[in-house]
Amino acid sequence: MTSRSLDAAQLVTPTSREDAIEAFGDGAELTVLAGGTILMPELNYGRLRPARVLALWNAGVAGIRREGSSLTIGAMTPVAELEAAPEPLATAARSVADREIRAQATLGGNLCATPGGEIPRGDLQAPLIALGARVTTAGAGGQRTEPVEDFLSNGPGGRLVLEVELEEPAGAGHATVGRPHSHGFTILAACAAETSEGVRVAVTGAGSHAVRVHSVEQALAGGASPEDAAENVLKDVQPRDDALASAWYRQRMLPVLVGRALHDLSQKEGTRG
Repeated sequence: MTSRSLDAAQLVTPTSREDAIEAFGDGAELTVLAGGTILMPELNYGRLRPARVLALWNAGVAGIRREGSSLTIGAMTPVAELEAAPEPLATAARSVADREIRAQATLGGNLCATPGGEIPRGDLQAPLIALGARVTTAGAGGQRTEPVEDFLSNGPGGRLVLEVELEEPAGAGHATVGRPHSHGFTILAACAAETSEGVRVAVTGAGSHAVRVHSVEQALAGGASPEDAAENVLKDVQPRDDALASAWYRQRMLPVLVGRALHDLSQKEGTRG
């Protein structure tokens, strides 16, 4: 593990997973640098002045391992590599920004992304929730593995993302609406997946992070049609205004997108992207 200067910050570059965990400690007074698509502009324009930056470039937490129907994806895996992951993660990965960003942005960075400049981020969060993915992190108290939705609810502060584990679904669906732009900002997205525990549904773009919509799942389990079940989505989310769309627009589009994702799920089996 080496340290050098990044302007006024100390840049720490661990060369193994164990070094990264040790250097991170409890995460206090430390900023993690993954792909840098969000962090580097903040550093370059002086909007963020961290005392220490932990760069994970050589920490050995990248790549995809497959064992049967199970996948383990390292935090530093580029979004571009996820275009070959199981649906709906593959489709969501292809919708992230542009090719240059996808080649640089990482799974871990996207998972930890919070809205910036009133623009929603975290396109991969909803598909990970729909797939029942679990994330392994390190921090105060050691390592822990928890459902992605719990990680997002608790917030990423004080935790270093190491990897995500998921099972390939029996089927999946994805629907999205975005704002035409060189970076293809997503306004809203809905994902559904047929997992070992049943159909899971999640949405992104309706709040500070993606959420699982239990009311829709419960309606489906009770025999409701996809269209009728989708109407329950607003029981679990409270859309807000931002620079891309109004809460009013989101309230009207969310049931539509959830219905489309469920219809997509009913039409095809889960495949690799």
